[in-house]
Amino acid sequence: MNEGKRSIAILGSTGSIGTQALDIIRRHPERFEVALLSANTQVGLLAQQAREFDANNVVICDESRYEALSQALADTPCKVFAGTESLCALVAAKEVDIVIGAMVGFSGLRPTLAALEAGKIVALANKETLVAAGALVTKCASAHDAPILPVDSEHSAIFQCLMAAAGNKVEKIHLTASGGPFRTWPREKIAAATAAQALKHPKWDMGAKVTIDSSTLMNKGFEVIEAKWLFGLPPERIQVVVHPDSIIHSMVEFCDGALLAQLSCPDMRQPIGFALGFPDRLETGGKKLDLAALGSLHFEQPDTERFPCLALAYEAIRRGGNIPCALNAANEIAVKAFLEGRIGFYDIPRLCEGVFSGVDFAAEPSLDEIFATDAQARELAAQRIR
Repeated sequence: MNEGKRSIAILGSTGSIGTQALDIIRRHPERFEVALLSANTQVGLLAQQAREFDANNVVICDESRYEALSQALADTPCKVFAGTESLCALVAAKEVDIVIGAMVGFSGLRPTLAALEAGKIVALANKETLVAAGALVTKCASAHDAPILPVDSEHSAIFQCLMAAAGNKVEKIHLTASGGPFRTWPREKIAAATAAQALKHPKWDMGAKVTIDSSTLMNKGFEVIEAKWLFGLPPERIQVVVHPDSIIHSMVEFCDGALLAQLSCPDMRQPIGFALGFPDRLETGGKKLDLAALGSLHFEQPDTERFPCLALAYEAIRRGGNIPCALNAANEIAVKAFLEGRIGFYDIPRLCEGVFSGVDFAAEPSLDEIFATDAQARELAAQRIR
């Protein structure tokens, strides 16, 4: 590593978070260098990124694509690896300072734990890691003195507000939600919604899985679970408020009724840059707020009749144990089936509720039990779809 530079590993560099993180690194070559890039299947883009940023190592998680990536980078000094085990070993390397966890879904759990066990700073965008195994992940971070810096815009906002709280006890957290593309639709119209319609998010440009989760409000439910583990609050003190403007990214409330809020344009480069540069703030190239032009802000209560996934997430965290893990696994299977046109929009919550009610319960699951729950829930979901 060059003196004075932070060495970055990006898990999921070809996705939305990963590409925006690289955009920030591109703007600040004096502060950062790239040690490791990984992707699941996108060989072409991964090879292009490795060349541009002179990455030391690249990992393609889909082992069947190893030869294609090796050939694409054969004329470079970049070392090419395949599979999750390789990724877990490389994130622990001494030259890595910050690991950006931007893999999609449950697949991010093992590499995140490997990074935390090695005492790395983890900038976490993969919320499923905390949803599925929050107790294990936070315990690991504490045991190895490894900071978790939230990258989700909402949790980054809370983190930034807490920096200004001067140690005062938090009464409540208010997580803001855009409401997704179906916020104003009646239930009957939502029931017939297609994947193409659900992918048209009004404010954010995200990957397909997260965008569908936003349309069902499962994404917000997962963020409630994530906030419980990151900030140590019970679910009844974590409230969701629909804020279609997507300007206030979350708020913290204190005993005197005071609210601290973090505001910025809806651009993920702000929370990514904050995590990368912490405690410094970096110029990210994003648009700045014009409050006078904005004029007003709007808020609504979430409607769990039309969006039952939010209520399911609260129920999962109240049940505790391995139930959030089961919910996450069922949701991953359900979203994939919805994107493929095999089930309808409201089949997603029906499937998830049936699955997490059917798994073998473990009150304090071990890592092996978390993986067993994930496998069982996926199989139950697949059976129901068939």
